[in-house]
This record gives sequence, C-alpha cells and structure tokens, in this order.
Amino acid sequence: MVDDAVVEWREAVPQRLAGPPLMRHVGSNNATHHVRRFLTALLGIPLATEGMEEEDAQGTLTLWFHENKDKDGNLSDKIYGVSNCHVLRKNTTVEYEHRGGARKDHVRVCGMRRFQRGLDEIRKAITDHGILADLYTREIVKLEAKERKDAEDAREIRANRRDLEVVSEAIADLEALCDEVIKYWSDMKLRRNIGQVQYAAPITVDVEGGTLYTSDWAAFLAAEAKVKDEFEGNVVDLGSKYSPPELVAMFYPLAGGPITFKFPEERKLRIGGCATKEDLANPAEFDSEGRRCLIVGKYGNTTDLTVGCYAGLVSFTLNEVGIESVELGIYNSGVKNAEAFSAKGDSGSLVWHTTNGKAHIVGQLHSGNNKGGSTSNHVTYCTPGWYLLDHIRKKFKYADFYRTTWSA
Repeated sequence: MVDDAVVEWREAVPQRLAGPPLMRHVGSNNATHHVRRFLTALLGIPLATEGMEEEDAQGTLTLWFHENKDKDGNLSDKIYGVSNCHVLRKNTTVEYEHRGGARKDHVRVCGMRRFQRGLDEIRKAITDHGILADLYTREIVKLEAKERKDAEDAREIRANRRDLEVVSEAIADLEALCDEVIKYWSDMKLRRNIGQVQYAAPITVDVEGGTLYTSDWAAFLAAEAKVKDEFEGNVVDLGSKYSPPELVAMFYPLAGGPITFKFPEERKLRIGGCATKEDLANPAEFDSEGRRCLIVGKYGNTTDLTVGCYAGLVSFTLNEVGIESVELGIYNSGVKNAEAFSAKGDSGSLVWHTTNGKAHIVGQLHSGNNKGGSTSNHVTYCTPGWYLLDHIRKKFKYADFYRTTWSA
C-alpha cells in the first residue's frame, strides 16, 4: 500500500498504440543518422506527457531499467523509463502511482516544439545536400566543357561524380525519412505514445537523512510495441554535432594527464556503471588551476550533446520545496566554441563521465541557474546518480539498470 499517495480511479479512456515502433539507430554513413535521433530508443529521448500538454512542458529520458521482479518477487518483463517528477507530473508535491483501470497519463516521444524542430532539421539537411548536389553538377559541366583537359581535370570530374552520387543518395534517404516522419509520427495523441506514467515520488530534499540531496524522479512503463524492437539498454548516441577528434579534445583534462574518453564504435556510448559517493567526493581529474574535477557529458532534449565540468557539491536554494539543498554543480566547460551545458527542456538528462573508455552515471539533471537572464545555464544542478539509483530501488527492489536487451 502507498501512504499519502494520489491513486486515480477515473474511468479509463482507451488510446491504442498506433504507428511504427521507435526508429533504429543507424551508422554514420547513413545521411539520416543525426536527424533521426529524436525518434530512436537511445538515451536522451525528448519526452512530454498528456497531463502536461497544456503547459507544453518537455524534458528528457534519464535512463531505462528492467523491473526483473515485482514487489512480491514474481518474475516481471516490464521495462521502465525514468525522468524528473516535474517532467512527468503536474502535481509534484504528492506521491503518485497508477492502479488498475485508472485513466492513463500517456508519455510521448517529443512535444509539439521538439517534433517540429526535428522535422525542420530533416528539411534543412535536404536543402543543404541539395546545395552541394547543384555545386557538384555545375563543376562537372564546367570541367567537361573544357577543350583541353589534363589528368588533374579528369581526377576532379571523377571525384565530383562520386560526391554527387553520395549526395543524391543522401537526398533520397532524407526525403524518405521526412515523408515517414510526417505520415507516421505527426499525430502526437495517437502515434507518439511510448508508455504511461506508473510512479512518481514527490520532489523532496533529504533533510532527515542529512545529505540534503534533491529527489526529483518518476517512472513510466514503456510500451513494448513501441520500444522493444530497437531497445539497446542505456546507450547514448554521440551524434555528429562534434567530430570524434573534437569530442576527444573536449574531454581531455584541462590540466593535462591521461585521456579518459575514447570515442566508441557506431557513436554508441554504453552506460556500464555508476560513479560512487567516493568518486564524486574526490574527482580524479584536475582543472587548469589544480582543482579536482570531472569532465562530464550529457545528451538533452534542448541542447543535445554538451560537455561540462563537475567541480564538487554546491548549495541550491531555488528548489520547489523551498529548502536549501546540496547538488552536484556542473559548470560550462570553458572550452572554446563549446556551448552552455544545459538549458530549459534538458531536465531529466543523464550526466555521465568516462573512465578507461567506459561510461559511468554521474547524476540526473533537474535544474540550473541562468547567468544574466539567459535561457542557458551557467551552473547546472544534478542529483547524484548513486542516490537516484538507491531511491529507485526502494520502490523497484530488483531494478537492473545495465541490461542490453529487452528480454533476459
């Protein structure tokens, strides 16, 4: 039994799960790989809920977990997604659990703004490739019109023809993706439901336990028909916002030292563990002034992939419960050309760090502090990952965060 919980028993309004499952991740040689990321099952999925539709509230998937066994010890094949309570629930002051035939609060991939942005990105990619196709075509015509052509001209013609073939194939793939997205994903209420809110803990600050950490999490039951086919567990798609050399350089410790980040095959960074309390208390890297830090990354709904610097615990007094809390403070990296670590809409993002080529959970992003009234955050606040996982296990005792397939 759940004490002091909101348990809804209103008559259910059926909503069938229509449309295709979430898209598969594709390799970097596929021109659609970056612009399809908002509809795949990898971490950073943009989330919105039916219950928050009027507010147009949006956030980000933190992670997936397998239930394994229910509270009575019976085997369970259910998989849950986690985000912030304030992303998935309007009322964040009470505990909530969905029961029986109660009305479901559907969780959707992408709110209206994020979906339109995704569609715009696909269309821009088509336009950009079209510009290149036109350029290659004109260069071929000009070179072939020359009365005297030497070996260099012949080589340029061959290269432009190869490039034109690649770009033309890319345009066809992007146009097909655009058509597919419009046809099968535009209807948010019917086609973008990927689960239902199952449980939400109220937002609290741990005064009784003495840590003063913020708890701001909720879980939704993933719809097998929409998620199972392309489920890979907790994997981050590093995308193409930064090239592999650029990203490796951004993760290089500011004061030098061994490289802890290794760019993964297929751009897929698997989360394989969680930083301990001791790891966060004594970061293993150092900044340019000799202070301990960790170079961290996150993939969010608004700012996509960003890199920042965790420098220790900081106090935070602007939380919803009005109590001074203690958070992981993530600062903008300071690396040239790197953008702010987070912005509004990134709530729920998983913050991670790599050690020896393996990624570990650092924390769950829940808020930030703007500098100069900007919409981008100068400092980002996170709940420690180990603390979040402990709280999830208090409700889902047998939760497994590291399985790589849907079924055992």
